[in-house]
Formats: sequence, structure tokens, C-alpha cells
Amino acid sequence: MLRPNEIRAVVFDAYGTLFDWASAAERERSALGPRWRDFAELWRSKQVQYTFLRSLQGRHADFSIVTTDALDHALEAFGVDDRALRARLLALHERLEAYPDARETLERLRQRGRATAILSNGTPGMLAAAVQHAGLSALFDAVLSVESVGIYKPHPSVYALASERLGLVPGQVLFVSANGWDAFSAKAFGFRVAWCNRTRQPHERIPERPDVEVRSLEEVGNLLA
Repeated sequence: MLRPNEIRAVVFDAYGTLFDWASAAERERSALGPRWRDFAELWRSKQVQYTFLRSLQGRHADFSIVTTDALDHALEAFGVDDRALRARLLALHERLEAYPDARETLERLRQRGRATAILSNGTPGMLAAAVQHAGLSALFDAVLSVESVGIYKPHPSVYALASERLGLVPGQVLFVSANGWDAFSAKAFGFRVAWCNRTRQPHERIPERPDVEVRSLEEVGNLLA
């Protein structure tokens, strides 16, 4: 059960939660053609899949490498051989668009005395670029990367990183993610969790269920009113 008065910090996933992972491909839709959304989804799915596989193999590579490998897979799958387009897509991924309700949500949470942070698979450089591009730099107490522990989510050491850096027990942290596997895994770790299920995905069949399911970041702000 979510008890708002016990929450001291709200920690956000980055990609898909605060930042729209499809926005890079969307901005190149004229070059990618009418299937740009399918292309974006394959790029994203391979990106996530490679983080899982590298963690299981014990062969960590940072998220910029994983992102590039996933993009190359998607380009080949779609029969695209355009080095200039590849370079533009990688550059755009460094400047993904923030979701429209991100800024207001962060401002409201901070006005209510909650610390705010990012916990992401992204490298420190990638996250700094995304946060700066969105103009959100002043709205975070911490921006945390898995590079500090050398393994990707959903390994428990990643979630522990946020708890340790913020000096809070897991139950004092509300973790927010739009990725179901991330939300369910964070709950299994011990965080309070709000799953921002924008696209009404079915529940994952893994332990444990998030405390609450919302459709937007705006609703997250309302949870702690």
C-alpha cells in the first residue's frame, strides 16, 4: 500500500518514462518512411534486450554502445544503409524529447518537499545531455547511472544504488517507471512503485506488482498531494 506521508524521494526511470525513446526516429520519419514507428520499436526492444543479455553474460558495455548496436540491428532489419542517417539518429538519441508532463510533475513534487532523482541504464554523459536538452537540470537532486555498479536493471544492485545515494530505506522511495519489467522489478527490490502505464500494457508475470498504476506523470504528482 502506498502511504504518501512515508515517501521522502521520487526516483524516475529515464527512457520511456521522462524521455520519449521514439522521438529520435520520429524526427527522422521523412527519411525512415511510414514505418518509422515500427523502426523505433525494434530499436528500443533490441536496446533493452541487449542490456539483459549482457548482464546475464557478464559482459557489460555502456548504454551508448548498446544503443548503437541496437540501432545497427534495426537499420539492417529494415534494409537501411545510410551512414548519415545513422549518425543523425544517434545524435538525436542524445537529445530525446521530454514528455509534456515531466516538468510540471517534477516542479510539483519538489514544491511538496520531495527529493527527485533519475535512476537509469543510460551513461552519465547520455543522461546529462538529455536532462540539459529538456531544461530539467535544476529539478533533480541526483542523476544516477548503472555505470556506478557495472550492470543493468533489473539487477538489485542498481535499485540499491538509489537508496544508498539518497540515504533512504527502500520503503521511503517512490520509484516511477513506464517500463513494466522495471516497475515490477523495483517493487520486488522493496521500493514503493508507480507504474506509468501510458499504453495500457498487460501486467508482467513476474514478482511483484507495483503499488499503483497510472496513465501519466501528472497522476504521479497527484499521488503525493
